[in-house]
Amino acid sequence: MRERLAALDPIAIEIADDSAKHAGHAGARSGGGHYRLAIVSPRFAGCRTMERHRLVYDALGPLMKQEIHALSIIAKTPDEK
Repeated sequence: MRERLAALDPIAIEIADDSAKHAGHAGARSGGGHYRLAIVSPRFAGCRTMERHRLVYDALGPLMKQEIHALSIIAKTPDEK
């Protein structure tokens, strides 16, 4: 995930794997993990929340359909940090 998110020029990234909390969930059975992401990037300047999330989803690409089942996102600019 970090490698793909590098495309957003982040100055900070925190990724928490919450998959163990969702054991037995349909998405967990299929191999997809549950994650929390906090990311700070100047690329989010002037973007609304949905636009920021779309940038994250686009950067993660195929991971969103395979390795990641659920993703909670906090996306801020350096000024909002």
